[in-house]
Amino acid sequence: MNVAEPTDLLAGLDDDQRVAAEALRGPVCVLAGAGTGKTRAITHRIAHGVASGTYAANRVMALTFTNRAAAELRGRLRTLGAGGVAARTFHAAALSQLNYFWPHTVGGIMPALIPSKGKMLGHAAERLRLKLDTATLRDIAAEVEWRKVSGLSIEQYAAANRPAPQNLTADQVAAMQQAYEDLKDERRQLDFEDVLLACAGMIQTEPAVAMQVHEQYRFFVVDEYQDVSPLQQQLLELWIGGRNDVCVVGDASQTIYSFAGARSDFLLDFPARYPDATVVRLEQNYRSTPQIVDTANRLMRGRPGALSLHASRSADSHRQPDIRSYSNDMAEARAIAQSVLEQIAEGTKPEHIAILYRVNVQSAALETALGDAGVPYLLRGSKRFFDLPEVRQAIMALRGASVSITGEPLFKSVSDVLRSLGWTQVAPEAAGAVRDKWESLNAIMGLVDQAAPGTTFRQFTDELLERQAGHHEPTVSAVTLATLHSAKGLEWDAVYLLGLSEGLVPISYAKSFEQVDEERRLLYVGITRARSKLFMSWAEQSGRSPQPRERSRFLTEIGIRNPGAAGVRSGSQTLGTRRS
Repeated sequence: MNVAEPTDLLAGLDDDQRVAAEALRGPVCVLAGAGTGKTRAITHRIAHGVASGTYAANRVMALTFTNRAAAELRGRLRTLGAGGVAARTFHAAALSQLNYFWPHTVGGIMPALIPSKGKMLGHAAERLRLKLDTATLRDIAAEVEWRKVSGLSIEQYAAANRPAPQNLTADQVAAMQQAYEDLKDERRQLDFEDVLLACAGMIQTEPAVAMQVHEQYRFFVVDEYQDVSPLQQQLLELWIGGRNDVCVVGDASQTIYSFAGARSDFLLDFPARYPDATVVRLEQNYRSTPQIVDTANRLMRGRPGALSLHASRSADSHRQPDIRSYSNDMAEARAIAQSVLEQIAEGTKPEHIAILYRVNVQSAALETALGDAGVPYLLRGSKRFFDLPEVRQAIMALRGASVSITGEPLFKSVSDVLRSLGWTQVAPEAAGAVRDKWESLNAIMGLVDQAAPGTTFRQFTDELLERQAGHHEPTVSAVTLATLHSAKGLEWDAVYLLGLSEGLVPISYAKSFEQVDEERRLLYVGITRARSKLFMSWAEQSGRSPQPRERSRFLTEIGIRNPGAAGVRSGSQTLGTRRS
């Protein structure tokens, strides 16, 4: 492919993007708000550096956090004539280096990677004579990952006072982690975090390895830098090797993976670490209407590192965000399904519509409502509700019990079976797989409330089986259902944000100021996914709980106070009223 002229590569960039693209040497920090064209800016910067002769393509490493993002970078760079640039995730870059250097430094073939931690943690539990279910093992796996990316030993982890997964003590979690590490060593295997640790250790302890790495890569670009963990930051510094040709790009307001070790302070402190850094702020939003941009700005006003976005689109003929409340979750889901039908009838393609929610289990009511309305949909980043392992197990158990149990109230029959699988009336306090399992079982309990009066246990289970069997793969042209986390980096013409009540956004287990602030950033990500239409809603009640819900505090902070305000429409309740 022919390399484009440097001047051609800068054409079409706005003034701030151009400043970023022309800053080819030394430390550069690009603070890039949602929808401001940051991927365009950094790919044109790299291509400009190659075309001008400042960079040799094979000496540039562009780093990001997902395979999808890395593939997008590679595709854009090829189009711009810089296909020789290595665009990889941190893990892929580290694994490539380990595979190359291991035979020369350690000898032999690099240890095999374990595809997931669950099975080995199960063996560790057996060694310790602990009987743990799959959900608890997944929670312990998350703790293993957090400890490693945070750069902590098991002893330091034990001293950090992390909340232990349900029914375990902190000492048991630490013992599980030690047994897991022992088993891994005995079997000569590595997990994904070990790849980063081993690569960092090899560069630190082997001067010849460090010299070759520094010779190979001279210029670094890190996308989504707000998501970097302490371990990834350590590895990045080892790759850079005391030089300063590094460009970082990120948005502190989109830090939504703190639970996995992400630290936005590496982004915010970059100018302090590099006093001579070029700092560029990308705040011209090309994605959303002024009304949507204004809503996002109001949510984040005054937060550390928050940018002030400016919409480039005209406000003429564009509506304000639509905010409504509904009596319950099912009423909310059915209203959204009807609204989606109206959007499609007005000409919006299904694939340009998304419905976003906080937790996976919220898709259950949506799947039912959309299916009943004949709206094709596609779940992104998660399984369909009726395909979740705990839901499939529950349906099998309910079906088996329905053969012999008759005459009891439906609620008692269903709850007795689900209690045997771990359901309780009170939700687990902490986040994680145990909480996710409870949410799934509790959603089945919620279906009891929607059953017609007089429904028998057998009829109820028959209906569950029909719903499970009826969920065929949708057509390509389909509405997207996704969690707020999995929607990051995507955009749609019309976006529905549902469940904006206390306990969901922010989530009930977000207790500290930092945890609530992360929930705020998660909502910000959701709002900024919308190009033209934004719908926000919440339900006043859920299932059998007599306790009414309160709308999310974030809606109040955005400034929506009075029903009938310009562009704001309420459903069954005055939006300006908080219940005591």
